[in-house]
Amino acid sequence: MTELTVDLITSLDGFGAAHEWPGLWGMGSPDYLAWLAEDSQTEHVLLMGATTYRLFAQFAESGEPGMEDLTNRRALVFSRTMEEPPNWPHSTLVSEDAVTAVRSLKDESDLPLRTIGSLSLCRSLLAAGLVDRYRVVVFPVVNGATGYDRIYDGWPDVRLELVSSRTFDGGQQLLEYEPTVLDGPPGAAA
Repeated sequence: MTELTVDLITSLDGFGAAHEWPGLWGMGSPDYLAWLAEDSQTEHVLLMGATTYRLFAQFAESGEPGMEDLTNRRALVFSRTMEEPPNWPHSTLVSEDAVTAVRSLKDESDLPLRTIGSLSLCRSLLAAGLVDRYRVVVFPVVNGATGYDRIYDGWPDVRLELVSSRTFDGGQQLLEYEPTVLDGPPGAAA
């Protein structure tokens, strides 16, 4: 069975983005960018929702540097509303239930699976117990006034076992966990 990793970036206060801030909060240190480049060499299948796909497709169309890896990688775009197939060369539109599809993919795929963005997709896959690794890069910024896309809203309770960590030169923290979805707080009466 192949492994599914949820990959997210966040501000310290749990936002995935902030109004009028640049990408990566303007904190893409050389050390972090080198790790991203190295990590992108690992073969895997990208899983994303339609909103994330559309955002990255706009970046690719505008000539944003570094998009070639995404647009050339095998990707599955999950959407029940998208009618046009994705226009990236190795991408497929999946309109069936994401949890059902990913459960089958984990049994059938010879490549690891990774999400990119797609908070609702990540949340549903985690709640279904399909996520083997949760990897988050925490950027050293608080976006209390300008943040949006609160990452953890609507998540189930999850215990995280730290399996690795790293601090980049720019102060970003890479934290990798094995998640266990909980039925409630530990020790609570059922």
